[in-house]
Amino acid sequence: MRCVAFLRNVNQGQRGHPSTADILAGFADAGCPEAVPFQSNGTVVFEADDPDEVIETVVAATAARAGLDRDGFWLPLEELNRVVDAHGAAGDPRRFEFTVHGGGIIDIGDPGVVEAAAYRRCEIVDSGPGWTLTRNQREGEANATPVIEQLTGGRASSRGLPTLVRLVDRFAPES
Repeated sequence: MRCVAFLRNVNQGQRGHPSTADILAGFADAGCPEAVPFQSNGTVVFEADDPDEVIETVVAATAARAGLDRDGFWLPLEELNRVVDAHGAAGDPRRFEFTVHGGGIIDIGDPGVVEAAAYRRCEIVDSGPGWTLTRNQREGEANATPVIEQLTGGRASSRGLPTLVRLVDRFAPES
């Protein structure tokens, strides 16, 4: 299955962050030597039969090499393709953040969810297993990760909708 890894809090090439070489070596250790980094933010496309095991190995191997612990998440590329099909043409794409997390499906109609998002000047407009799509009140704000971490009680990692659109354009098979 073709998957996308989202490593949390990664800015490859900057001091205090894992390098691209460390991350790709972690994928090789996990049996995915053909993994392809996308941008420099810890987003990596890979093929795997057991993506959970791959991400666990990558996180451990990257920590061992770089001495830096990072959380990792993954989704099938097919799921990202569905999100882009549904939301990629939004009129204000730079206000949207796609967030991956380990907290199941967030009920976007739940009053507590709506209130938590509004407090951070955003709204959750869609969600699925392990992901949400959030719209910020102001362009350039990044409010999704703290909202989702508050709601799930766990770590999360976000990418802008334009990044997701470019990723799907590059890696999703033609329909």
